[in-house]
Amino acid sequence: MRFSALCRLSRGAAAPLAGRKGIAPRRGTASAWGRWEKHEAGGARGSAAGKIIQSSKKVLASLQKGHPTFKPTLAIVQASDDDLVQEINQNFAKEIGLHVIHICLPQGSSEDEIVGEILRLNEDPTVHGVAFHLSENAFSSKILNAVKPEKDVDGVSDVNLGRLVRGDTYNCLVSPTASAVMELLEKLVKTVDGKKVLLVETCGPLEASLQCLLQRKGAMTMSCQWKTQQLQSKLHQADVVVVGSTKPKEIPVSWIRPGTTIVNCYPDFLSGEHGYGQDVKYSNQSAIDAVGPLTIAMRMQNMVKTSERWIQSQQYREWNLHCLKLQLLSPVPSDIEISRGQSPKAVDVLAKEIGLLADEIEIYGQTKAKVRLSLLERLKDQTNGKYVLVAGITPTPLGEGKSTVTIGLVQALTAHLNVNSFACLRQPSQGPTFGVKGGAAGGGYAQVIPMEEFNLHLTGDIHAITAANNLLAAAIDARILHESTQSDKALYNRLVPVVNGVREFSSIQLARLKRLGINKTDPGTLTADEINTFVRLDIDPSTITWQRVLDTNDRFLRKITIGQANTEKGFFRQAQFDIAVASEIMAILALTTSLADMKERLGKMVVANDKNGQPVTAEDLGVTGALAVLMKDAIKPTLMQTLEGTPVFVHAGPFANIAHGNSSVLADKIALKLVGEEGFVVTEAGFGADIGMEKFFNIKCRASGLVPSVVVLVATVRALKMHGGGPNVTAGAPLKKEYTEENLQLVADGCCNLQKQIQIAQLFGVPVVVALNVFKTDSHAEVDLVCEIAKRSGAFDAVPCNHWSAGGRGAVELAQAVRKAASQENRFKYLYNLELPIIEKIRIIAQKVYGAEDIELSPAAQSQISRYSQQGFGNLPICMAKTHLSLSHQPERKGVPIGFILPISDVRASIGAGFIYPLVGTMSTMPGLPTRPCFYDIDLDTDTEQVKGLF
Repeated sequence: MRFSALCRLSRGAAAPLAGRKGIAPRRGTASAWGRWEKHEAGGARGSAAGKIIQSSKKVLASLQKGHPTFKPTLAIVQASDDDLVQEINQNFAKEIGLHVIHICLPQGSSEDEIVGEILRLNEDPTVHGVAFHLSENAFSSKILNAVKPEKDVDGVSDVNLGRLVRGDTYNCLVSPTASAVMELLEKLVKTVDGKKVLLVETCGPLEASLQCLLQRKGAMTMSCQWKTQQLQSKLHQADVVVVGSTKPKEIPVSWIRPGTTIVNCYPDFLSGEHGYGQDVKYSNQSAIDAVGPLTIAMRMQNMVKTSERWIQSQQYREWNLHCLKLQLLSPVPSDIEISRGQSPKAVDVLAKEIGLLADEIEIYGQTKAKVRLSLLERLKDQTNGKYVLVAGITPTPLGEGKSTVTIGLVQALTAHLNVNSFACLRQPSQGPTFGVKGGAAGGGYAQVIPMEEFNLHLTGDIHAITAANNLLAAAIDARILHESTQSDKALYNRLVPVVNGVREFSSIQLARLKRLGINKTDPGTLTADEINTFVRLDIDPSTITWQRVLDTNDRFLRKITIGQANTEKGFFRQAQFDIAVASEIMAILALTTSLADMKERLGKMVVANDKNGQPVTAEDLGVTGALAVLMKDAIKPTLMQTLEGTPVFVHAGPFANIAHGNSSVLADKIALKLVGEEGFVVTEAGFGADIGMEKFFNIKCRASGLVPSVVVLVATVRALKMHGGGPNVTAGAPLKKEYTEENLQLVADGCCNLQKQIQIAQLFGVPVVVALNVFKTDSHAEVDLVCEIAKRSGAFDAVPCNHWSAGGRGAVELAQAVRKAASQENRFKYLYNLELPIIEKIRIIAQKVYGAEDIELSPAAQSQISRYSQQGFGNLPICMAKTHLSLSHQPERKGVPIGFILPISDVRASIGAGFIYPLVGTMSTMPGLPTRPCFYDIDLDTDTEQVKGLF
């Protein structure tokens, strides 16, 4: 590549070839390096390049002292066979302590191919700088502007040039060649102030940079090409000439006025071929020889500057959040009308406002983005914020508004009290969205937007869980079929086939061999007994606990028969479908702490027992890696926003009956880092405090290691009246007059349930703030009565909330109470010790939380407990599966039932998720559709593509 092109592309800096073999250096390169090295030895590092190298080395050493694992890496993209001054680049980088990788593309690579490589390097977090070594015909503005400005060590992008022109020298990276020219001129002519400087053939970014730098120093600049008609006149006028290419032979040397200072950017200075006659007097021959090394030193200096900025960018950033204003209407419109009436911020804008880096988000449309887990490593030293759990009293079938309170609280904290806060919510299932309950984005003026995107598909996490779950289900039945119809030899030959003449175990098969105690890696060396042990899982079909899932309410899939086709050779069995959010994989997603942890948990999932009573896992079936692949994107929390523009994480949605019913540990952990030490993360537990809160503390907090600061207990006058003896509340039916008219006696009688839930929270040593979610039918006297009783019952505070009708402004009093409660001494403790026997842990929950006299185990439950204990699963926490409509196992028993025996009909295990779940009575894992489901009201406007009818 000629140096004229190099100047245009990378300001004269030539590319190193780290690790590239078989390329001879350009003529003169070695001698140039030798001359420079000799000059350095004689001048004792006194040259400009030497000083820059030493200065950069000191800066980098200081950076790495505070960040010992930091490895600054420069990537050089080459699409040329010309390997100019590679040794100087390589030696300079080594001297400073920089790592260089060389991306060698074929000569003649297309513009799109080069840009594709640059974009890949842009997104590579291990690469901190990108430079170019391209041929003349590969030069284009598209290529130069493809590189991220913060990685543009050659200063070629329009962004860096624009910053230079504006005088923003702190944030811009200046052309190394232009910087080298200015450094040399300072030595040769002392000052360029008032001098006439002619730039010949220095077009493109180099010319723009030089003109800006020279004019800022007071020089008068002209630029031209060699073929310019006025060249002779301009050369005679110039005090300084900066040359970007070799002088054509037809131009007489006499045109260059004697005594003119010439700085030659053309590379043949390395071999002494300057292109001028010997009668031209140079101010300093060694300075001319130093043009190339100085340019490369300047590039390395830019690389160190980039590294310094990169480290600064990794530190915690203060929020610069722009909250959205609400246009409150009365009467309050429908949820979807309110959602549509607000214009959300672009999600990349929101991400930047809360301190996320551009490479830490993956954007899905305009208003959603996945957040990468790398953020946890970046902010690992950042102090966590305060951790707030929103739970509730025993609800009516309508729900009491925990999600709405959660959103109202964070809107109040951030939009009205200027406190960093994050809401962490579960992703809603399609089942209730199209069934009875509707969506779960909050409601009124306290909701997540856009609500239709929140409630429908989101970023596809539930679809990924469905795919992974059903892949495992298919693997179970397929393995049983193949084992029942093939000999050991046939199975072995198919499980370990010869591919391209080679037969070898896969990594997951090697792991299985190791677990079996077979320490062999050559498939040809296994004995017949070892082959039998390896290929036979011997699954007992009657013990299969893994079911297929679907994210739709479908009662007719609760019991099915599979395997009735002739191709299944008579193997059929009774099975069932669960709702997708009931899958153990969903519970794992909610409890995992990293990608590696998730993969390990997926492998541990027990799907059945073998005929000897030993557990069979997903790892035994060889499907762990495939499941992890299907779940690799689902593990990242989804960033959205509230109506007032405050951030929300939506992630995971485990079924609150048979699983722990809380959003993900990862979302909470990331949010706690982002809000900062004085900020708040507000997350929600499913159903009443007796279920969701208890599981949050005993299961989720154990998995995460996080300590809660406050419990917000949501209550409604409506629910309290029900617990006080009011008539049944039925979803879809109008409320009876008892619920729409003042009735203080019903409220007072029903407060027993509120008192009990406060006492449950106090078992864990966490302060409680009661949030009374006010409805328009509630009287002032009823509201005051509830708050008074709550405070007398041990709540830190109790406040009415009007966020549904007033947004965050209606929950300011709640936010203030939460802040005060969070400043109290925290005495958090778990309810039970994991070392206790399974039965004893179940009994503690039944008696201390539910108020039962004792528990009663069915023979099946007792048998399962014995089996799990023998299999080594006895030390897992307990996840009770019972109705959410009563503290007892009987939904019709309201208030605070006493004197009951809690029946345990069965006990099952989610070993990958890490808990044992006893079934209290009959527990359905597949809801059914009602007579009139929500889908009657859901429609699509085919002209505007807007969704209608969601609520």
